[in-house]
Amino acid sequence: MFELFGKKAHTLLGIDISSTAVKLLELSRSGSRFKVESYAVEPLPANAVVEKNIAELEGVGQALSRVLVKARTQARNAAVAVAGSAVITKVVEMDAGLSDDDMENQLRLEADQYIPYPLEEVAIDFEVQGYSVRNPERVEVLLAACRKENVEVREAALALAGLTAKVVDVEAYALERAFTLLSAQLGKGHEMLTVAVVDIGATMTTLSVLHQGRIIYTREQLFGGKQLTEEIQRRYGLSMGEAGLAKKQGGLPDDYNSEVLEPFKEAMVQQVSRSLQFFFAAGQYNGVDYIMLAGGSASIAGLENLIHKRLGVPTMVANPFADMALSSKVNAGALASDAPALMVACGLAMRSFD
Repeated sequence: MFELFGKKAHTLLGIDISSTAVKLLELSRSGSRFKVESYAVEPLPANAVVEKNIAELEGVGQALSRVLVKARTQARNAAVAVAGSAVITKVVEMDAGLSDDDMENQLRLEADQYIPYPLEEVAIDFEVQGYSVRNPERVEVLLAACRKENVEVREAALALAGLTAKVVDVEAYALERAFTLLSAQLGKGHEMLTVAVVDIGATMTTLSVLHQGRIIYTREQLFGGKQLTEEIQRRYGLSMGEAGLAKKQGGLPDDYNSEVLEPFKEAMVQQVSRSLQFFFAAGQYNGVDYIMLAGGSASIAGLENLIHKRLGVPTMVANPFADMALSSKVNAGALASDAPALMVACGLAMRSFD
């Protein structure tokens, strides 16, 4: 079996390769408390990653080399993720008494029932989830498969920077793992809540709905912070790089808030509302208890309050590091600013402790 979930390794760098940046996070743990040992974010060349596919291997490899220098870490083993949209998952029931080898052999024989690609082109792995609710003599097994090229291109990009991919995870599962750090912030009874995590990336906004801590629904939309950057660029005659910096650091003309930022925030509210409507239409849920904002555009001033006001659902910005200790080489202010965009990297770094 291809190790899509990966097996135990010691310190793993969580490395999230998104469409505009590579993000690196290293965690340690003492007792039940995590500590951020190092982290860094490095922008990618334009179009090096397109819709979560690596298009320019060299460009991504060089960015990974730079992010390693920035983070000042000695670790060289990493966990990376493939996009959920690239992965086929299926929960199958199997006899509880089977060994891992027997399960693997049986799944190999049956895999072509679930996977619409030739098996030689596919990376497959499985993970036992627990006993079947219907029959305690059976276990539920999560089968995950994606095209080998999606895994191999990530391994190759890491190798260019001297890194070894010990774990190739799925973004949705990394997010789910990081969410365990946030759920306690939701107060008493958080174990039973239904929470919508809205990850606003540069080009893609992903809605993941978690019920009792497990993802039950995911939807991706082509909408993201890049649209705000492009509008700044167009209106004020800036380069893409200058517009991105101005968006983060401020210093734009007085009409920026009313003419550019507010319309973008309104459009974001509409995207969140529309995504939730699709979710409600798809199943037995007609509401969520919380909305949690993640991704690079999550911390736009006033966005969480606007969503709360318009949709009537308590809304907060995700910070998985709120209860963590920080090493002396981590800038607390920078980490707090980047925190919403580091959810996937955080979930990947947590693989060190499986």
